[in-house]
Amino acid sequence: MVRCNIMNKKVQLLFVLLIVSFFSQSANAGFTAFESGQVRPIAQSPDGNKLFVVNTPDNQLEIFDVNGGSPTYVESVTVGLEPVAVAAHSNGHVWVVNYLSDSISIIDVSTSPARVIKTLLVGDEPADIVFAGTGGNRAFITAAHRGQNSPYTSSTNPGELTTPGIGRADVWIFDATNTGSSLGGDPIAIVTLFGDTPKALTVSPDGNTVYAAIFKSGNQTTVLHEEVICDAGDTVPCSIKAGEVNGVGKLTLPNPKSISGQVSPETGMIVKYNGSQWVDGSGTNWSTLVRFNLPDKDVFAIDADALTPVETDSFSNVGTVLFNMAVNPVSGKIYVANTEAVNEVRFEGQGTASTTVQGHLHEARITVINPGTGTVNPIHLNKHIDYSVTPAPAGTNDDSLATPKGIAVTADGATLYVVAKSSGKIGVFSTTTLENNSFTPDSENHITLSAGGPDGLLLDETNNRLYVTTRFDNALSVIDTGTASEISHIGLHNPEPPSVIAGRQFLYDANQTSSNGEASCASCHIEGDKDELAWDLGDPDGSVITDNNPRVFPFPATAFHPMKGPMTSQTLRGMDGHGPMHWRGDRSGANSGDDALDEDLAFKTFNVAFEGLLGRAAPLTNAQMQAYTDFILQVMPPPNPIRALDNSLTTSQQSGRDFYFGPVSDGIANCNTCHTLNVASGFFGTAGLSSFEGAIQDLKVPQLRNMYDKVGMFGMPDVPFNNSGNNGHQGDQIRGFGYTHDGAIDTLERFHNASLFSFPTNQQRLDIVQFMFAFDSNLKPIVGQQITLTGAGSTATNERIDLLIARALAGDADLIIKGNISGLQSGGFLQ
Repeated sequence: MVRCNIMNKKVQLLFVLLIVSFFSQSANAGFTAFESGQVRPIAQSPDGNKLFVVNTPDNQLEIFDVNGGSPTYVESVTVGLEPVAVAAHSNGHVWVVNYLSDSISIIDVSTSPARVIKTLLVGDEPADIVFAGTGGNRAFITAAHRGQNSPYTSSTNPGELTTPGIGRADVWIFDATNTGSSLGGDPIAIVTLFGDTPKALTVSPDGNTVYAAIFKSGNQTTVLHEEVICDAGDTVPCSIKAGEVNGVGKLTLPNPKSISGQVSPETGMIVKYNGSQWVDGSGTNWSTLVRFNLPDKDVFAIDADALTPVETDSFSNVGTVLFNMAVNPVSGKIYVANTEAVNEVRFEGQGTASTTVQGHLHEARITVINPGTGTVNPIHLNKHIDYSVTPAPAGTNDDSLATPKGIAVTADGATLYVVAKSSGKIGVFSTTTLENNSFTPDSENHITLSAGGPDGLLLDETNNRLYVTTRFDNALSVIDTGTASEISHIGLHNPEPPSVIAGRQFLYDANQTSSNGEASCASCHIEGDKDELAWDLGDPDGSVITDNNPRVFPFPATAFHPMKGPMTSQTLRGMDGHGPMHWRGDRSGANSGDDALDEDLAFKTFNVAFEGLLGRAAPLTNAQMQAYTDFILQVMPPPNPIRALDNSLTTSQQSGRDFYFGPVSDGIANCNTCHTLNVASGFFGTAGLSSFEGAIQDLKVPQLRNMYDKVGMFGMPDVPFNNSGNNGHQGDQIRGFGYTHDGAIDTLERFHNASLFSFPTNQQRLDIVQFMFAFDSNLKPIVGQQITLTGAGSTATNERIDLLIARALAGDADLIIKGNISGLQSGGFLQ
């Protein structure tokens, strides 16, 4: 029995076991999708004979014989959950990055069958891997600066989440020839970069420098709170009212009326740093109200050969969302596939008498960095689009490339290939015309694929081939670079149900969902998540809508005003079971007289956004919108990376949880009354009801599963309801948006110091913050964790296996083992 083999670890085993903790899923449960974005999904062996492809939904590495450019399937190897990158260290060893398992699978592909021989444990959400340094023997892996396997997680400050001014992006570095004997391996260094979660890596032509890109790096925008305390000395338009003491007044930011003359609610305002000042769309300088700097470091250089690798340079203003990178092997220039947000522009809709972002959300770009001179040159791939014309003229989308992802450059440095995930194409560019921006966007220079959602590509010049993964159908396309055409399409085993496969396209496909071929839901909801920005998507042409949503308390309902002000992008992960949508709950089945708590009905009310926001000529059909809904409600958030793997809480977290479920905290009820946490009912901070809680506008009570993911903004001026904390200038910070609906509150500590809360002690307030970071989620923390057992195993390895078994028996996860016994691939399931 599998259970006996694991439990009787003292017996010397003559084979290697890969032990993986999977999410529990009953036979009647829907499929759990994660939408993890592939970064480097394809690799080739140094001798060119093998092709390695990650199968993200099936948690496998697929191995092919290259076969002269006509890949033939050889075998599959089980790895961790959600593999997103692969790199070959040698002809015999391949490394796979497992995004959800926070691990690296090292695979011996010289044996038959191939097998995992070691598992390295790294920080949260590892995304990419390259080999560099002398002999290419150092492995560089990107990961978030947090996680249960990270040295920066402690019982007193998990993930350093309350520490301002620190980098939140890590690059783990291992000696590939000696990964160490400790549980999960021994990195020779972890380089922390001053940015948020990193993703893509690339290497200089000489192998001495590794470049690392921040994934959602921001664009030097932030938001001013809807009300701030100001005085006569502030150089902002501050209204000092009669009777106010010592010239101190409340600043109410300007917000225009709707076209019909409706007075707008007080809202915050997005401002952008222009190189010297923080200004709004009209050019008004609000710098005295921004209490931090956003250096916007996007791409970092690391000395790969140093005894201890160290950051040597950085490049700013590369882009807002950085997907992938490649280096020109001749010039050494770096090409970065990215998008640039225009969230400083206000409003959606037709823009009859106002600005609008309709069809113009994130511009698709390739940014060219010259490391020698330090120059950063962003190139817009869709410069043919006239954003003032909506819907766009017929044929505009044919020439567009949306969501640039995988990227490759030919050995002579003359040609660049870029995958456009939201276009189902590969763009082909002369590097010369790209760099001097003299190219003309033209579909004649695109390679169209037979399936959508291409994520990554690999260039095989020996065989005149491009190999491309397509995520809409989970397959591999083979492109003949000579004829610039697809010559074969190879399906990978796909466990996803038809509802996921059929509906995914409506999240990404800019050709179907916009008229200009650049805008899609995934422009802002990156990989089904968020872009870490706020947008002012009020509509001056809109009308007031009655709020018919149910409320926590029987207070009179208010209306949804069309001028709602800035609101941060919310994740699309985990919406199932959470009722109305949007911060205000203004996407609700109640608007059509149906059930307000039905999230299926709520999501389908987003159909109007395809015209009003994306610039499509018409809404999706009912069938298309239902397919989209069926897909997106199956996408889940990852396990909480802050909570201990045994699902226990620290003393501080437990104290916070006790208070959460305990005394009245706001004069009316305890925290759980509004922010309902009931795992059995599928409520993770909200039951879908609305409340007022002191906000200018009534809001739907939001979920609380991703509070740890919002860290990075520290510093803000005083606000009327909260006169606490350090209101001085905080220096360089990572993000421009924090907490609450508009992201204007910098930290959870400050939010929980609001006057509507009543904590017995300051420590109790700090404890509730720690519980927020470790909040329950759909999946238990142990899900995805894995380890490899060789022989009898070390004490640490056996202790980790005991933990995996204990959590599986507790119902936190399913547990499987994989191993090669007498040359046969074998596996088992713990029952």
